[in-house]
Amino acid sequence: MRRVVRMIDILTSYTFIIVALGTVILGIASGIIGTVSVIKGQSLIGDAVGHATFPGVVLAFMLVGTRETLALALGALLLGIVAFFFIQVITEHSRITLDGALALVLSSFFGLGMALMSFVQGNPDFDGTQGLSDYIFGQAAYMLRSDVYLILVASIISLMIFIIFYSQLKIYVFDPVYSRSIGISNKMMNFMILAITITLIAVGLKAVGAILIVNLLIAPAVIGQLWSNRFSHVLAIAGIAGAVSAFTGTYISTAGNNIATGPAIILVLSTMVLLSLLFARKGLLRRSMLKKKAGEY
Repeated sequence: MRRVVRMIDILTSYTFIIVALGTVILGIASGIIGTVSVIKGQSLIGDAVGHATFPGVVLAFMLVGTRETLALALGALLLGIVAFFFIQVITEHSRITLDGALALVLSSFFGLGMALMSFVQGNPDFDGTQGLSDYIFGQAAYMLRSDVYLILVASIISLMIFIIFYSQLKIYVFDPVYSRSIGISNKMMNFMILAITITLIAVGLKAVGAILIVNLLIAPAVIGQLWSNRFSHVLAIAGIAGAVSAFTGTYISTAGNNIATGPAIILVLSTMVLLSLLFARKGLLRRSMLKKKAGEY
């Protein structure tokens, strides 16, 4: 009885409602948008960009002097764009492969962020540094209404762009040669998806963190692809998976003591991936059953 009362208290508390609203919206948008990157094989670019946004957060704090969400998100967005630019330059003007460029940019930018973080924390000229470390692993428990509004605006704009260009994106994803032949700019489509992805990463840092944000972009897409072959169904399943994991992870983080929201969401999402790998339409158990039936004939 006490557990039920505590559950109701948590679910009806103002803090939980605010945090859950922000993470669920982020989970839906990230699941849908991330599906395109996964299908196109560009998910690791999001990983590198996600890590690269952390020094942007610290630099924005150093310039502005406050932990105002919009300023930190803009700093993360700018450094994410710079990181993507470096990846493009390295791969196009050197013999370094994409994997090598991603590893180089990821480690370099994240190392810069940690160095800047150490400098800021040890410098008496910078006050109010407490909470910046939450942008590494995420701590949605400290999200404010303004943070939710920022996530809401970014997510709605991202999804609106996705819906407007849905037909072109679908052709671009599955048949880039045909899309180019009918006048669709593949470069523009690629840039648009990457811009939306970087924006979602920037606004989602406080909830999930720079290290784990990429999981929210990749794992729902993997779940969707395991359950369906139709693009529209994969998008719907990915959005639902992102929302369910965000809500459940937020509840676990709120109910538990000293459990960061980001890791809790990712653990729930990882569990959903594991279950899908076993029981989904294209999961291991179904495949083994089909092979067993085929062997009987």
